[in-house]
Amino acid sequence: MAADTDHAASAGRKGGKKTVERYDRTTRWFHAVVYVLVLVLLGTGWWLVAGQEGDPSPLAALTGLPDTDLHKIAGWALGVVAVAGLVIGRRGVATFLRASVRFRRTDLGWFARWPRAVFTGRFGHHDGHFDPGQRVLNIALLVTLGTLVVSGAWLVLLHGGPVFAVLHRVHTWATYLATPLIAGHVLVASGILPGYRGVWRSMHLGGRLDKGVARRLWPEWSRWDARCPPAALLGGHLLGSVDEEERAELRRHLDGCARCRAELAGLRDVARHLE
Repeated sequence: MAADTDHAASAGRKGGKKTVERYDRTTRWFHAVVYVLVLVLLGTGWWLVAGQEGDPSPLAALTGLPDTDLHKIAGWALGVVAVAGLVIGRRGVATFLRASVRFRRTDLGWFARWPRAVFTGRFGHHDGHFDPGQRVLNIALLVTLGTLVVSGAWLVLLHGGPVFAVLHRVHTWATYLATPLIAGHVLVASGILPGYRGVWRSMHLGGRLDKGVARRLWPEWSRWDARCPPAALLGGHLLGSVDEEERAELRRHLDGCARCRAELAGLRDVARHLE
């Protein structure tokens, strides 16, 4: 979920292997907090849906809080974290959304090869920061989790009535939809499936993963990582002195490279001070 989220793209060496940093520290912490809150939200939610409200779940027994309170706390906390992410990381959020909603005709070929590639690792080519499957999952998770948070907040504020009944139904169905999405995300991100082996490191152990894994899963993102444009080209992009082909290539690179976005932001600050 991964909601960016500034994505770093810098190569290095670790343990004798070439590695690449897919996500920076801020993104990894944000992802971890959201992950924990969502799991608590779904766990307590399903416990209550199953009619176990009078029987404390293992988490409720551990914390000494009723499952209903745990569910409400996790819901409010997720809402606060989401708003904080929108305010503090608005640039990263914009990049995340831009990278998630893009679609090209060649993505159809990626989807056609995906079922077999899950086991062989031979995915179709794509040129985005996220693969086509991730883009669909990103949008689906944003919609379902957003629906859970908003409908849950209204359920807490309302006390019965027809609107409450409708919101309760919406909240329940959002839970049904979010559960398989989260389960699928965990399955892929864990690296258990042969085609995704090694991918789990992108959000753990410093966010670094083997560059061979990065090339296989995100070929164009990995290619750009190895050759960030020089500062002079970024300056030309800022001044509008590069041609359209270079500008389009730079924009694609900036979508997936936090280091170059930060450098470009620094150049903008310098330019403003010189005005």
